[in-house]
Amino acid sequence: MPASPCMLVVLPQVVALCTYPDLLDSPRFPPDAKDRARRILQSCGGQSLGSYSASQGVSCIREDVARYIERRDGGIPADPDNIYLTTGASDGIASILKILVSGEGTARTGVMIPIPQYPLYSAAISELNAVQVNYYLDEEHCWALDVSELRKALYRAKEYSNPKVLCIINPGNPTGQVQSRRCIEEVIHFAWEEGLFLLADEVYQDNVYSEDCQFHSFKKVLHEMGPEYSGTVELASFHSTSKGYMGECGYRGGYMEVLNLHPDIQAQLVKMLSVRLCPPVSGQAAMDVVVNPPKPDEESHQQFIQEKEAVLSSLAHKARLTEELFNQVPGIQCNPLQGAMYAFPRIFIPPRAVEKAEELHTAPDMFYCMRLLEETGICVVPGSGFGQRDGTYHFRMTILPPVEKLRRLLQSVKDFHVRFLDEFS
Repeated sequence: MPASPCMLVVLPQVVALCTYPDLLDSPRFPPDAKDRARRILQSCGGQSLGSYSASQGVSCIREDVARYIERRDGGIPADPDNIYLTTGASDGIASILKILVSGEGTARTGVMIPIPQYPLYSAAISELNAVQVNYYLDEEHCWALDVSELRKALYRAKEYSNPKVLCIINPGNPTGQVQSRRCIEEVIHFAWEEGLFLLADEVYQDNVYSEDCQFHSFKKVLHEMGPEYSGTVELASFHSTSKGYMGECGYRGGYMEVLNLHPDIQAQLVKMLSVRLCPPVSGQAAMDVVVNPPKPDEESHQQFIQEKEAVLSSLAHKARLTEELFNQVPGIQCNPLQGAMYAFPRIFIPPRAVEKAEELHTAPDMFYCMRLLEETGICVVPGSGFGQRDGTYHFRMTILPPVEKLRRLLQSVKDFHVRFLDEFS
């Protein structure tokens, strides 16, 4: 998991005040941070983060999440009763999958996931004994999602499963693409047509770097397509404190919004979540700061905006730098990093290196990545860990290091790749 891109001061201030309320008397904390902490504490049982919250989460925080979604989506209403605070987005995703999976044999639930994918999905599908249904993103067109590929994957899967769930990661992990509004409309129409439950993993919604791209939430597009869609297509969307401009992974804060779930199923979801008691209340407090940041008339606003813009502009610069430098290396091709926090370049591995990997009973890209680690100390993840088309090889790396360190890292990868080609050509 990546380290924090930046310590946004207001977030730890509020969590610290909630954790140790005696600090509310300290002059070192701004009044608006204290007001936020008091409001959260007043909504907590016993006015303490140490108490269990309601299973869906602290009520005032769910209200703040709903208002955040409304602002993000241009005023489209959001109901706090449809909001579930979670232990990071991954907990929400696993919970929804658990309640959707059923059947045996060819009636077993099929879950459609993008390839390349974030391994949370394949792991959760395996754990639930569901059926993984792969659909491939189009690398030649900047990892675009093609509905014709969805349709082919669905019809193939119907021969051995009952496909009921379609997962979308936007912006993409590990691929970094940002889906266009038209693409999202086509995906929603496809889900409506085939009766699929949509899972929209939108944890990188703040991380959009390309000037030609814009984040569109599935909730907003679904609503704007009209009641035929917005009143029927089942959708769960997810966000997290771990990504964005916050990068506060350790708090394990997140939320999901669930739409059009049948009341009986929603009751079962609440019952299932109740077994887990509640997500970490400190993580819920961190999530509140993300969705309810300082307002223009508040003391912390200017510093918050400066920190947020500094993080996002730095990430945008590093995204362009990574793409540019990788594409200068013979044998490496890197699509534009439109969003998220990763590069997923395609690497050419010579036939002799493929043969050597086979002798060692390891995947060629794993062989490459281990050699890179041994020779340079740079750790990247082989593309086979995320899925890729047969005959292609990739690795994933973050763009989080400071600019000069990232530049040196990329130069080291370049030098290694040239040596690797020379050795095995």
